[in-house]
Amino acid sequence: MIRRPTSPPPWGLAVAAMLSVQLGSALSTGVIAAVGPAGTAWLRLSIGAVVFIAIARPPLRSVRRRDLPALLGLGVTTGLQTVAFLAAIARIPLGTCVAIEFLGPLTVAAVRSRTRRSLAWPALALVGVVLLTSPWAGAADPLGVLEAALAAVGWGIYIVLTQRVGDRFTGIRGLSLTVPIAALTAAAVGVPQAAGHLTVGLVVSAAGLAVLLPVLPYALEMLALRRMHPTAFGTLMALEPAIGLVLGLLVLRQVPTPPQILGIALVVLAGAAAQRAPDARRRPEVPLVGPTPDALG
Repeated sequence: MIRRPTSPPPWGLAVAAMLSVQLGSALSTGVIAAVGPAGTAWLRLSIGAVVFIAIARPPLRSVRRRDLPALLGLGVTTGLQTVAFLAAIARIPLGTCVAIEFLGPLTVAAVRSRTRRSLAWPALALVGVVLLTSPWAGAADPLGVLEAALAAVGWGIYIVLTQRVGDRFTGIRGLSLTVPIAALTAAAVGVPQAAGHLTVGLVVSAAGLAVLLPVLPYALEMLALRRMHPTAFGTLMALEPAIGLVLGLLVLRQVPTPPQILGIALVVLAGAAAQRAPDARRRPEVPLVGPTPDALG
């Protein structure tokens, strides 16, 4: 009897996608040191744009005038969010940055559910962020926290606009339109920042990072979502701050304190609980906490 090769479980694909995103973020610090956060964002997004255009020809003939605000808004948001996130991880620990950024989708989830109970989850996550940053100790970099907060706003806007664009252009076809716009947005600051610092080695490093972000995680997420309920997928995605904490420790030697570990736990709990909210069950086709736009950069 010939045994068919067993495929990996869908939850394993989702976890692998998160590991790819956070590993790519951790490894980006070397490129950030050479060409700056905006330069790194420009390189990653530009290579990502080439990949998506090569995989799926942009459906330019299908674009209508009414589609332009959402497409342009999503592309610009992705570019600015990527720059803000990379600027933040250059100043504060990766796990802390991801946890702060997570406030964006949690707030979107709370607003959409329209119940007072749902407001508890962003509030719980905010308590976790306070423990992570420990403002009473003066340990956190205020500018880094602000940049992570801007990334959180960008992620929230990204979720809203992605669903609008997704109504017209699904999957890679939509990304082949928006990621080039994101690359051009990052280029406005990234090209001057990277000018004079580019080398063949840096470009090769950026190309390798493009495999971790966005090619591999996006492919894994698509495969996982085909075999998972979106609510279960979103619940797993709530583990991303914890994965960021672990990879920050292993790759960047960012050792968390006990209050920071508790803070991450609260953020993860809030993200998972938001997925179990009544609104999440009424609208199973849209995860309240979905893939981060960092996966595109």
